Amino acid sequence: MLDYGRARQRQIYIAGLAGKRPCVPVQPNALEAAAERAMSREAATYVAGPAGGGATFRANRAAFDRRRIVPRVLRDVERRDTSITLLGHTLPAPILLAPIGVLEMAHRDADLAVARAAAAHGIPMIFSNQASVAMEACAAAMGDAPRWFQLYWSKSDELVESFVRRAERCGCEAIVLTLDTTMLGWRPGDLDLAFLPFLHGKGIAQYVSDPVYRKLLDQPLEDVTEVKAPVNFHTLTAFLEMVRKYPGGLFEKLKSGHPRAAVQRFVATYSRPSLTWEHVSKLEGMTKLPVILKGILHPDDAREAIARGVDGIIVSNHGGRQIDGEVASLDMLPKIVEAVAGRIPVLFDSGIRGGADVFKAIALGAAAVLLGRPYVYGLALAGEAGVHEVISNVIAEFDLTMGLAGCRSVAEVAQARLVEA
Repeated sequence: MLDYGRARQRQIYIAGLAGKRPCVPVQPNALEAAAERAMSREAATYVAGPAGGGATFRANRAAFDRRRIVPRVLRDVERRDTSITLLGHTLPAPILLAPIGVLEMAHRDADLAVARAAAAHGIPMIFSNQASVAMEACAAAMGDAPRWFQLYWSKSDELVESFVRRAERCGCEAIVLTLDTTMLGWRPGDLDLAFLPFLHGKGIAQYVSDPVYRKLLDQPLEDVTEVKAPVNFHTLTAFLEMVRKYPGGLFEKLKSGHPRAAVQRFVATYSRPSLTWEHVSKLEGMTKLPVILKGILHPDDAREAIARGVDGIIVSNHGGRQIDGEVASLDMLPKIVEAVAGRIPVLFDSGIRGGADVFKAIALGAAAVLLGRPYVYGLALAGEAGVHEVISNVIAEFDLTMGLAGCRSVAEVAQARLVEA
């Protein structure tokens, strides 16, 4: 994208002459605050809620704040190019949309709104394993725009393979195996509300749309102790939500019992604490698509990933949602980049709030970054238009930061200097 930042500024200021302001706040803290007011308490807590006391979440932001950009002047930055090449594809900016589940809690259009906004910008959306809309519908909404698929390895290898095959068929260009969520982290906000969206039939669209999963619904659950909730208004409401979210006619759903079975099967199937490096090798034998590992924070794990033949890694602590007191992702990025030594792309996730953050991550060696919570906040406030504006603002700030720092391309950003405050 050439001169995108100044074009975006002009667009906003000229619209202001007619009394029109952006549909979502540009300032990141204001964006988050407005979105949290717009969402239900359960939704806002689920999206923003960190693990434990939030130490990792705060560390992610502190790691960005400690690093300062050292600009160079008189470099002729009239023409700037934010594009990159990643896995053989040219992207307009070094930004992808991170996989985030249960987007229906933010907006009724959920993943479809995000898919359309990402496609309009030509940046990849990583379909969530815990999506509110099946990957095929999102792919159809995106046309030829790039998309990847995030995979959680469940207890059913047959289901995992089915997910991979579906991702291949709907045009996904990579499989992102998430490593850091083999169990849910301790999230006090959700626990205080006693609310897990999946138990209400939310965020399991990839499952209930899958033929392998639906076959499993008629099979008895083994080695599972069911905790039965008392029948009252709340449990009946939850049951009705399950029925409403499950595909098919009402009579068929009630007769089969599949809506409740789908939630029970999900609880029994979702996580795989026994995940090992052998599963990574198994995935590579399962698909010809590039395999990306998300959740790498140790240099030795990065080296093992390369030895296993993966095609890229994402440095991430899951946005601070899994381990309280975990190391900040940005602090580990240079160490991972050094260990990888240019053999595969290193992407970055966790803590990106604006274009200056993108600049810093690229300067520390990331090939591209994943944008997460901010686009969900845009979705909550204004649906597809909100997501579109958040993406526009992040790219615009990145472009302007590039130019003001004396960089004409992303390659020059990679050589830029940062200092620690």
